[in-house]
Amino acid sequence: MSVLFETSLGDIVIDLETDACPKTCQNFLKLCKVYYYNLNAFFNVSKDFLAQVGDPTATGTGGESIWSLIASQKGEKAPRYFTPEFVPRLKHKQRGTVSMAVAPAVGEEHKGGCGSQFFITLGENIEYLDGKHAVFGHVVEGFETLDKLNDVFVDQDGRPLKDVRIRHVEILEDPFEDPPGLVIPESPPVKPPDNSTRIAEDEDPLETLPEEEAEAIRRKKAAQASALTLEMVGDLPFANVRPPENVLFVCKLNPVTRDEDLELIFSRFGTIISCQVIRDKKTGDSLQYAFIEFDKREDAEQAYFKMQNVLVDDRRIWVDFSQSVARLNTHWSNNVKMGPRHSGRGKGGFAGRDDLEATRRYRGQSEERGNDYGMVFDVPDSGRRQRRSRSRSPRRRDRSKERSRRSKSPRRRHRDDDGVPERRRSRSRDKSYRDRHDRRR
Repeated sequence: MSVLFETSLGDIVIDLETDACPKTCQNFLKLCKVYYYNLNAFFNVSKDFLAQVGDPTATGTGGESIWSLIASQKGEKAPRYFTPEFVPRLKHKQRGTVSMAVAPAVGEEHKGGCGSQFFITLGENIEYLDGKHAVFGHVVEGFETLDKLNDVFVDQDGRPLKDVRIRHVEILEDPFEDPPGLVIPESPPVKPPDNSTRIAEDEDPLETLPEEEAEAIRRKKAAQASALTLEMVGDLPFANVRPPENVLFVCKLNPVTRDEDLELIFSRFGTIISCQVIRDKKTGDSLQYAFIEFDKREDAEQAYFKMQNVLVDDRRIWVDFSQSVARLNTHWSNNVKMGPRHSGRGKGGFAGRDDLEATRRYRGQSEERGNDYGMVFDVPDSGRRQRRSRSRSPRRRDRSKERSRRSKSPRRRHRDDDGVPERRRSRSRDKSYRDRHDRRR
């Protein structure tokens, strides 16, 4: 009676001791029949010792017997483990011995026994395990798979850094009848039962891409990072913006070429929505390049092929598809209700176009800030200063009133015993009066 395990490292064929351990083998075969071991991970691998599997949670604390599984599906209660079958002649002498892991008893309620976890020995003469775990089979094929399993890299807890999973289980022969209430799923599971964040079984961390593909990926990432940077500084409306396909960029123009001239020349290819020669903001002189927007993309493609290197006003012009998103930069992609950015200010226009505006360093920066630096988290102090001035103004008024009250109040006079007011004089004035009186004498 044999079972075939298809693992991510290779196939393993296990021959079962059905005569010596009937209950253990029946539990093992029925768990295999309901796909209980499919996509289970080897969660404990010790070099030259053992490799443990059979816990769907891959923690070492899960798993149950087939009878407990059937009872849980019916909503009934049943013992989680069954009594292990120890056979004195079956010991852990050979490499590839298959044993059921015996869970220890926890208190009186949780009795120990065998559930679904089992292990395969990776070394010989491991007498330490005799009498503690129940042997029920031996590996007859797939020892090279055991060699690979013995050499896997593990962490401090013995868990392989790269998942080693049982992909599929094939029962070659089953002599036992199904227990009552056994429900076989229609198809095996496609998702691992544990939430592993380790290297996947089908992933190669050391795999290198061809040089051309790696360079393409690096360029794509660099372009995404640059686009995100331009969005942060406000040069792009959003990082995933794409230039319009119906707009042509025309350069090497003669300074005397006007918008009407280009529109007349290119209008034979189709309807033109706009044709604008970009001019200097201060002088109004032509910068010798223009943008022509067609109604259809096909018309723009035809004009691109036909007007390349054509002589216009004694100049050979250069025609290409526009890579500018300046027209799209007047709207924000994440809030279309905002409309053009210069709509609320009552003024706009840049380089001779009303739908363009000067590039600003930050999104929240405006022209009314004056000489401020316009940092991202800069808060204007005008309101704060105004609040301070308003809060101080009543105090200033009180002080001014008090000063005027003091200036207008009559000077106090001292009265003598007869009630006649006597003016207080300073000592300096009395002294000067005496000196003047002495001189007259």
